[in-house]
Amino acid sequence: MIRSKEARRRAVYVAQILGVTGAYYLSGRLGLTRQVVVDGAVVTPLWPPTGISLAALLYFGARVWPGIALGALFTVSAIGDAFTVSRLGIVLGNTLAPLAAYALLRRVGFRSELVRLRDGVCLVFLGAFAGMLISATAGSVTLMLDDKVPPGRFWLVWSSWWAGDAMGVLVVTPVLLVLSRARWPRLSDRWPEACLLAVVVVVAGFFSTRSSLSMIYLVFPVIIWAALRFQLPGSAPCALVVSVLAITAGTDGLGPFAGHTLMEIMANLTVLNGCVALTALLLGAIVAEHQNIRRETEHAVVELEALVEQLAPLPGPPSARYDDDPPHSGR
Repeated sequence: MIRSKEARRRAVYVAQILGVTGAYYLSGRLGLTRQVVVDGAVVTPLWPPTGISLAALLYFGARVWPGIALGALFTVSAIGDAFTVSRLGIVLGNTLAPLAAYALLRRVGFRSELVRLRDGVCLVFLGAFAGMLISATAGSVTLMLDDKVPPGRFWLVWSSWWAGDAMGVLVVTPVLLVLSRARWPRLSDRWPEACLLAVVVVVAGFFSTRSSLSMIYLVFPVIIWAALRFQLPGSAPCALVVSVLAITAGTDGLGPFAGHTLMEIMANLTVLNGCVALTALLLGAIVAEHQNIRRETEHAVVELEALVEQLAPLPGPPSARYDDDPPHSGR
């Protein structure tokens, strides 16, 4: 029995490693379909493997780090023919970055349910902004030492790399954390409104990212609607859809991105995706936190009413009334 349990545990662990490796590689190949080359460095406006890596660490724990390393190794090897020292540094940075982000989030008591505002803020500043400094720095430095990036263009490559990795955490990780605890909704839930929201976000995102009228701001009322009505389970997928549509239009030079240089498009995509992700994540967390506070308050009121009923005196016969003066006997 003990050997059977140990073998089952090892099989589950191997399956988790292989699953993380496969998810990393497939998402990396998908992200590379919209790659751009900045002074010899291959970067993307959105790098999904960083979001998948951090979500896997938050869900399975730090023990799945070999899956991240293997996925990064296979993905980087698929970019070019020769595996150089710079590629090894990229693999190391892509492995250490989500591990550092995971350690920072665990340090501050992060909850993957994202039902508190502080969890959303920590995911933004510690998971995305701070953690992805490692991958951007390691990749840019190794490419510069390998003479693939000139020193004068280091910060341009570094900022583009960091923005893509950070956007992967901001856009992809919340969706995966929501899906990990998702349950099939009941038929009595708000299905019509959810279906309408799905249609509106696709139409608004497609029109705003491809229209020459520069109406990209149309997506924000939809994100706000999703966050207010469905919290993070609604706003996170909407932010992912908008980001994907914007990246597709930006790399194709359509709509508001037409006529701009590559660096201008990268900057606009970073700002847009960042604002969309921050709006969806933080507003969804605020609404969820307020709803939890309201439910806790209502529960406390019910408990208080029950306690008052228990402590209230039981009804009994009216007490006898005694006059201060003794009764007078008549003659």
